[in-house]
Amino acid sequence: MPTVIITGGTRGIGRAAAIELARRGAELGVVGRDPARVRATAEEARAAGGSPRVHEHVADLAEMDEVRRLAAELLEAYPRIDVLANNAGAMFTSRHVTSDGLEQTFALNHLAPFLLTKLLLERLTASQARVVTTASDAHKGGVLDLDDLQSEHGRFRSGRAYATSKLCNVLFTRELQRRTPAVAANCFHPGVIRSGFAKNDGALVRLGATLIGPFLRSPASGAGTLVWLALDPAGGELHGQYVVRQRPLPPSPQAQDDRLAAELWERSEALSAGA
Repeated sequence: MPTVIITGGTRGIGRAAAIELARRGAELGVVGRDPARVRATAEEARAAGGSPRVHEHVADLAEMDEVRRLAAELLEAYPRIDVLANNAGAMFTSRHVTSDGLEQTFALNHLAPFLLTKLLLERLTASQARVVTTASDAHKGGVLDLDDLQSEHGRFRSGRAYATSKLCNVLFTRELQRRTPAVAANCFHPGVIRSGFAKNDGALVRLGATLIGPFLRSPASGAGTLVWLALDPAGGELHGQYVVRQRPLPPSPQAQDDRLAAELWERSEALSAGA
């Protein structure tokens, strides 16, 4: 029975993936920000019938101290971790700064999975684990400026900040695989999904999401690649790939820049250490 930790496990593809992972028999750690939603998802996962061993973890991953606390909690609770699914993420319509002084989109979507993976890396390496990170095809619209990771210069554009954070996810996966060949590190594009994603945004964005909702893919279909990368033998054979519908595809040219990936890793280490 593999042990799987999934962040952002209470809405959208995270919730759908958590339920399916439990149905397939995985021991599951569900991580979310809202205790009531974590509890509800855990209960649904237990009711799916494959695994009664579903555990609840509450953390606000936009805060680096919360990431550190969660990592310590996970290391205490799980002697081995077979899969870490870095799925938590959001887009915000305006620039917010966390208590660590970090721009919120960058902190939640990139720096949190970076730091959590790094803090768990010894356990993940010993388990020869899979690290699955939810990226997005939106990364192709991202432009990574290592001197402006906090979106401090010029007008804040939420779509660009989100796209750049997803570009960071792909670069992180690439560099993680290079540095830690014992794990299988991959990221994926889930498609454009009906989920609670836009609930983090303003009223206009929420209205737009409601109107186009019927034309989007279901959370269950978006979760399919996550579950495949987490549990399927073929998914475990991939290393350092960007995956769309269970097929490795080339990401954007900037996402294939090994020098940029290495420099982003170094900057991320410095920022997370100082937060």
